[in-house]
Amino acid sequence: MSGKNNRDRAKAKAKRIVQEQLAQERRRRITLWTSLGVVALLIAVGLIGWGVAAGQESDKTAGLTTPSVAVDDGTAFAIGTGPVTVDIYEDFMCPVCGQFETGAATTIDQLVAAKKVTVRYHPIAILDRASSTEYSTRSAAASAAAAQGGKFAEYHRALFANQPEEGSAGLDDAKLIELGKSAGLTDAAFADAVKDGTYKAWATKVTDTAASRGVNSTPTVLVAGKALEDRSAQGLTAAVEAAGA
Repeated sequence: MSGKNNRDRAKAKAKRIVQEQLAQERRRRITLWTSLGVVALLIAVGLIGWGVAAGQESDKTAGLTTPSVAVDDGTAFAIGTGPVTVDIYEDFMCPVCGQFETGAATTIDQLVAAKKVTVRYHPIAILDRASSTEYSTRSAAASAAAAQGGKFAEYHRALFANQPEEGSAGLDDAKLIELGKSAGLTDAAFADAVKDGTYKAWATKVTDTAASRGVNSTPTVLVAGKALEDRSAQGLTAAVEAAGA
């Protein structure tokens, strides 16, 4: 009798072992398929996220037209051929930029004439919120059209000479076109570019690029890559002399 009991216990034990092995196998399969499901979900979410980001970037750059005369990866317009590079980031509605131009324009002209500097102007738009007509973007775009017409320096000067107050609607397109004519831009190409907003997407791109470079205020002036703290005419001259030494 005891022998039969032993055999029954052995059979029961063997059955439990098989059942446990089957249960473990089921758990492994569940874990595997769950893991595969999570991976597939992450891949799908990643693809969706990439698609959204790509779509947003595509929207931002849709219709982007870069002026053929632009330098520095298409973000600036160069004046002069000197060995020291001066980068100037400005918003045409920025009153401090207007003050800088008033105080330093003559000095910049002299440095350019003496072939000491190459000045790269980056027209950016960070004050659209201070205008009901996105004047910062429109004026930056108009300056690009002027550059394409070979009159950036003249138009740049005219924009600051007629700078609207921060917080106002800014100059309308008709006035921007009129200023172009005063700067020698009398052909239809400039007027059409202003009316059609040909370079507005470009202005946005330049602004984004400036932000990615750490530019968060205007004017930002770099002399040979170093931020100019003293933006007076004397400070600019001293920085250029030091960079060229």
